[in-house]
Amino acid sequence: MRLTGFPLLAACSLLCAFSASAARRPHYGGTLHVEMRAAPTSLDPADSDRPDWFGFRNLSSLIFETLVSLDEQGKPVPALATSWQAEPGNQRWQFLVRHGISFQDGTPVTADVVAASLRRTNPTWKVFSEGEAVVVERDSAAGNLPAELALWRNSIAKRDNGKIAGTGPFAVSQWDPGKKLLLTARDDYWNGRTFLDTIEIEMNRNFREQMISFDLGKAQLIEVAADQIHRARAEGRHVESSAPVELITLVFGHDPQSPDDGRQRQALALSIDRELLNTVVVQGGGEPAGGLLPNWMTGYSFLFPASINLELARQVRSEIPHTTSWTLGYDPADFTARAIAERIVLNARDAGLRMQTTSTNSADVRIVRIPLISLDPQIALAEVAAGLGLAQPKVTSTSIDDLYAVENRLLQSQRVIPLLHLRAAYAVSNTVKNWTTARDGNWRLPDVWLGAEKP
Repeated sequence: MRLTGFPLLAACSLLCAFSASAARRPHYGGTLHVEMRAAPTSLDPADSDRPDWFGFRNLSSLIFETLVSLDEQGKPVPALATSWQAEPGNQRWQFLVRHGISFQDGTPVTADVVAASLRRTNPTWKVFSEGEAVVVERDSAAGNLPAELALWRNSIAKRDNGKIAGTGPFAVSQWDPGKKLLLTARDDYWNGRTFLDTIEIEMNRNFREQMISFDLGKAQLIEVAADQIHRARAEGRHVESSAPVELITLVFGHDPQSPDDGRQRQALALSIDRELLNTVVVQGGGEPAGGLLPNWMTGYSFLFPASINLELARQVRSEIPHTTSWTLGYDPADFTARAIAERIVLNARDAGLRMQTTSTNSADVRIVRIPLISLDPQIALAEVAAGLGLAQPKVTSTSIDDLYAVENRLLQSQRVIPLLHLRAAYAVSNTVKNWTTARDGNWRLPDVWLGAEKP
């Protein structure tokens, strides 16, 4: 009995091992169901109407591609361009377009089409084709142009009679603007077909609605608010998060109007308990911020003070004969911003400053949230400054010392008081295999595949 049972047992063991191995092996097929807050009415990466930067960027990357990509260290690597070179002075650049690539409508990618796409997004640049290369000429030195071309707004798109096509791994098969997008894998994609057959994206879904869909098994990939990361994990959901990639900051509408105005802003910055904002308000979903860029990106942000110094804040306040009563504005639909605003008002009062919240647009200072949309620190700083209405930083070299000096000048203008850097986070179903979270919060769906087990 034991002798006859042993071969049967061995066979069963081998079968189980084979089945387990097969379950872990990537395979093609299936639909990934995604929900997101963004509700774009256009898929054009050059469209300036961007309701949600992270959502639109991730969506755009499935359909479109750029000439250059950035690796995890923020270094430019080939994408649609195989190589590039600059002439002395870095004002004239040449990018060699990769062979054998087609748009989703089947037409080939040519240097002429690439140049036309870049001209549309950057009307102040001089862009033209030379044979199989695209030439970009700038009015001044642009030593960081490859990293700038990696921004998703510089994605290459073919526009024809109101239709738009990209070179990405998925093609649009159904599009209901602001509501739903259905993408189908391209068999002719130049970098290899994706494992997924289709991706179905439901838009305009708030965090609560997304979580309900996820728990009911209707969605396999959703966004998670930074202040809900800890709770979502504690309740048993698999949550992946990025490095801190979103800046929350106070922004004044104008420069200090007098020395006393400047000292009052200094007192406010010293009075804010950023550590408490991070641990209590956003539940550890970020990091206190003293600078515009996070430390993981620059290595120097710890040099900008981020700790509360109430004693010094009161001392600075005592040196001001007459203080101004400020209004602090925030987006009324953003509950996190509201909680932060209320906490800052209390901090300000502890320092002897007068401040009250308002949800109207006419505020002396506002809470602003802005994503860091590049892994390159120079590009990230320039984009943050533009988004906050600050003077464009002029970094003349790749030196980290020069970058620090430029960021320091922006902070010394006293137009901004950084508060927090938040993480981007996603809840991922256990049916989703080979998911990795990029440092900057980008989706990496081309290598994802779906398993058979239920959530």
